[in-house]
Amino acid sequence: MARKIAIVLFNLGGPDRPEAIKPFLQNLFSDPAILRVPFFIRFFLARIIARARLKPATENYAFLGGKSPLLELTQQQAAALQGALDDMDARCFIAMRYWHPFSLETARAVKAWGPDEIVLLPLYPQYSSTTTGSSLTAWRTAAAQAGLAARTTTLCCYATDSSYVAATAAIVRGAYDRARASLDPTVPLRVLFSAHGLPEKIVKAGDPYQAQIEQTAAAVLADWGASGLDTVVCYQSRATPVKWIGPSTDEEIERAGRDGVAVLVIPIAFVSEHSETLVELDIEYRHLAEKAGVKGYFRVPTQTTDPAFIEALAGLVRRSLDAGPGLCSHGGRRLCAAEHTDCPFALASTAGEKPH
Repeated sequence: MARKIAIVLFNLGGPDRPEAIKPFLQNLFSDPAILRVPFFIRFFLARIIARARLKPATENYAFLGGKSPLLELTQQQAAALQGALDDMDARCFIAMRYWHPFSLETARAVKAWGPDEIVLLPLYPQYSSTTTGSSLTAWRTAAAQAGLAARTTTLCCYATDSSYVAATAAIVRGAYDRARASLDPTVPLRVLFSAHGLPEKIVKAGDPYQAQIEQTAAAVLADWGASGLDTVVCYQSRATPVKWIGPSTDEEIERAGRDGVAVLVIPIAFVSEHSETLVELDIEYRHLAEKAGVKGYFRVPTQTTDPAFIEALAGLVRRSLDAGPGLCSHGGRRLCAAEHTDCPFALASTAGEKPH
């Protein structure tokens, strides 16, 4: 009989109704991977930050019908990936970090199905301790609580996987050509690779996220093959008052206005649409661009269920199964530089786990 393969897709999650916005925010800011302060402080600080962000978050989700579309889009990705793996007995499950379905719900569903092997597949191409790392911590706890024990392979990242990069570059190339065709030929077009930001102290503490974002942007440009482009890697969605990595996307949009250029924004860290793309990029930053006098504002769509992207994920699953069990990157081994001490390979080595 064919092996039963459970593929667990990790994603952030989002409120599924207006009443869920507040608890979603409290879950987010209560995560020790996000708010790195002592527990007794984090509990109160999380409530303060969630309360402060409730009104703007509610206004943002109102543009989306009062909820996030992320679960439905992730379900579409799961169905497409399962279809792309029809040569094996595979089933895709979804584990969200800050709203339903939580890891414990998913771990129980996986156990009930009874797989021979499990592949943990983050829908975050670039590794961060605040995203994939946090999801892995939650999953390990949930699997233990659910009594789920099966041969498991964890894919930590695929920031420069050739198939993922090629699929992304094709989408970017098409969006660039459409933007260029709609502009006056004399207007320059600047490309902004925009990723969700992080507090600077997290990166300085050894998180590889910023380095992997830059590597993805460079790989997409190389696959695209366009030369002489004006490009910038920048960061959006600042959420706390501490210093975050930069430059910020809003600063780059304002600079584009001063420079008299148009911009094409690529949401390089996101693989499906949600509030950061549909509201922050499409509404808030478009308004900022108009106010700043930007000559044209264009945004590249996320991969979502793009066939080439889904095939890239399927390839990653197959290679992970070949490499497993244990921890692997898209290249099999550790890809992060030595200074990235929050690389999961470094953490696994410290914990005595099996990397490849």
